[in-house]
Amino acid sequence: MAVASKKIPAPDRVQIKTALLSVSDKTGIVELAAALAKEGIRLLSTGGTHKTLADAGLTVTDVSEITGFPEIMDGRVKTLHPNVHGGLLAIRDDAEHVEAMKTHGIGAIDLAIINLYPFEEVRAKGGDYPTTVENIDIGGPAMIRAAAKNHAYVTIVTDPADYSALIGELATGATSYAFRQRQAAKAYARTAAYDTAISNWFAEALDIGTPAYRTIGGVLKEEMRYGENPHQKAAFYVTGENRPGVATATLLQGKQLSYNNINDTDAAFELVAEFLPQNGPACAIIKHANPCGVATAPTLKEAYKRALACDPVSAFGGIIALNSTLDGETAEEIVKLFTEVIIAPDADEAARAVIASKPNLRLLITGGLPDPRTPGLSAKTVSGGLLVQSRDNGMVEDLDLKVVTKRAPTAQELEDMKFAFKVAKHVKSNAVVYAKDGQSAGIGAGQMSRVDSARIAALKAEEAAKAMGLAEPLTRGSAVASEAFLPFADGLLSAIAAGATAVIQPGGSMRDAEVIAAADEAGVAMVFTGMRHFRH
Repeated sequence: MAVASKKIPAPDRVQIKTALLSVSDKTGIVELAAALAKEGIRLLSTGGTHKTLADAGLTVTDVSEITGFPEIMDGRVKTLHPNVHGGLLAIRDDAEHVEAMKTHGIGAIDLAIINLYPFEEVRAKGGDYPTTVENIDIGGPAMIRAAAKNHAYVTIVTDPADYSALIGELATGATSYAFRQRQAAKAYARTAAYDTAISNWFAEALDIGTPAYRTIGGVLKEEMRYGENPHQKAAFYVTGENRPGVATATLLQGKQLSYNNINDTDAAFELVAEFLPQNGPACAIIKHANPCGVATAPTLKEAYKRALACDPVSAFGGIIALNSTLDGETAEEIVKLFTEVIIAPDADEAARAVIASKPNLRLLITGGLPDPRTPGLSAKTVSGGLLVQSRDNGMVEDLDLKVVTKRAPTAQELEDMKFAFKVAKHVKSNAVVYAKDGQSAGIGAGQMSRVDSARIAALKAEEAAKAMGLAEPLTRGSAVASEAFLPFADGLLSAIAAGATAVIQPGGSMRDAEVIAAADEAGVAMVFTGMRHFRH
């Protein structure tokens, strides 16, 4: 049953006489408390915050003095008391509330400065189960929600970034209703994100794949000029997941990343991470979230040039991802072509100097590569709901490849198969990828027909060959990968016509026998992976 409103209009300006400060993140808290004290505001505090303020020479009252009860149970119980919550929740203009405050000796609390135990940080650092549980804050969220609910009379601030705005409000002698509203909205968003982190951790720790309630939380990293298109609003939120990538990278130079930049850069870096640096340098070039070239080589410069050779036309204005430190020679090669973003684990001084000559070129440094095998979640919205699934962390090296044709692949063909299948995992379905000698030879993405994907990939290979002055396209003698099973033999026949001599695909079609027979007739080797990599 809904609770009826008291229908008492909120005052526009509220003078602050008493403030409660209880923070885990003590950034700027001493300076703020000093500013409050200068305004003649009484300070209440708890535990470590009280000690910090007292050590700074400020006059501060311990919460236990107003509750008449000491902190107990290692600080788990200290603010869960009517003298605290009554002071936060009382409607100041309601006679019944005022009488209750007088009867029970409850003083009004006009300002609450509260932030929470660092649960997200503990989780990100891999804290053990007991430590993580101990960092679930109880009193903090309760006080935040109480103060936020009563924002008609109480100001709640949960983010140190808002301290200066609060001080600005107090310079006028009181906080405005609009300020209190905004801070209340932010407070509830904060506790929602906090509870989201806790619930998702429990689901992960207890291996609950489909919890009854699933929420996605994030912290605003930056507002954007627009989204995928200029008429769409957008912002970038980070989840706190400790995974090297665009969300955690440092932007060394260049203008703000756009919505599309972030989406494409993430796709590029996740792809290049499939190629471990201990196995040699690798480069991936992405355009509109699809790879237009991927390659490995003895040097990073050569890997870039080989990736570019796959589709130099599409690479214009693309995203370049590298699996190892960007060096000066590679940087000099990259800046010859207009590029939007470079993302790499690091960049040496020579490379940074070269990139600096292109002030609009964004350079992102991540400090490492994401582990392709790490579990995680991906989500997308649909009308009225969320589709949530585990991250596609399957890797071809971990699969039991099954040779299904009369001819087994050669050692080189097998390596090219694995390379092509790694790339196909990151290409929008339907996906067909040709590869030869650690280099993508042609990529067909996102077609409604797999045959069309095979043909487009072959056509791009022919165009690239002409651009490089080659006698024949790299698809001749290549391996070809399909991210899902070949439903008919026609897709295989198109790949064979393009010059492919080996095929890797998941298998599992009703017509597998027909496809295998076509491969045998052409003398082509084929392996099944047993794992599909649809990507939409």
